[in-house]
Amino acid sequence: MGRVYLVGAGPGDPELLTLKALRLLREAPVVLHDRLVDPRILALARGERIYVGKEEGESEKQEAIHRLLLRYARTHPLVVRLKGGDPLVFGRGGEEILFLLRHGIPVEVVPGVTSLLAPCLPLTHRGIAHGFAAVSGVLEGGGYPDLRPFAHVPTLVVLMGVKRRAWIARELIRLGRDPKEPTLFVEKASTPEERRVQAALEEVAQDGVEVHSPALWILGEVVRIFAQAPGPLVGLEQVLA
Repeated sequence: MGRVYLVGAGPGDPELLTLKALRLLREAPVVLHDRLVDPRILALARGERIYVGKEEGESEKQEAIHRLLLRYARTHPLVVRLKGGDPLVFGRGGEEILFLLRHGIPVEVVPGVTSLLAPCLPLTHRGIAHGFAAVSGVLEGGGYPDLRPFAHVPTLVVLMGVKRRAWIARELIRLGRDPKEPTLFVEKASTPEERRVQAALEEVAQDGVEVHSPALWILGEVVRIFAQAPGPLVGLEQVLA
């Protein structure tokens, strides 16, 4: 009986992988990976790579993923289940852990850099945002989230909300969020294709902003201050000086 590692691939940049994640990718005879794992990270895997990604609304595929994990764990000493970002943040990692444990398969989690941090904006900034919250824009089975608990948090991060951005914006305004509040969409954060789109919440509510998935959506005053800030490598010479 083999061991399954739930490994976080991070938001995209291969240099954001942990050392443990890199070692396991090189050692594993089989890697089951999600749809949004960066191809540059997949190229680091030396074993067989098996695509088990899901599109929105394909929740039924999760049972098939469970069966694959069980099958490979029974025939391989080491199996990597590679997930974008962190394996336990807005993924099905918890379900996979419980399934494997019920079948007697040992499981270990290797945390990854969550995509929440990929835009390199301080979600909490002293004097502006004393806390933040993250919410998924779509629920199991395609349901809509209850946004009441998130209407007044200083910084709100929405994942998987691009397709419903206008509805989410209108609902947040209805619940009392400032229509003029600055928001920022970050497409494919930490990758060479990263693109940033800044807009007021009311502009998004009017469906006047063009954004493409995958994208992270950040709402709050921290956007006004840091949206135009350079990425982590730009200006490095000045920092070192």
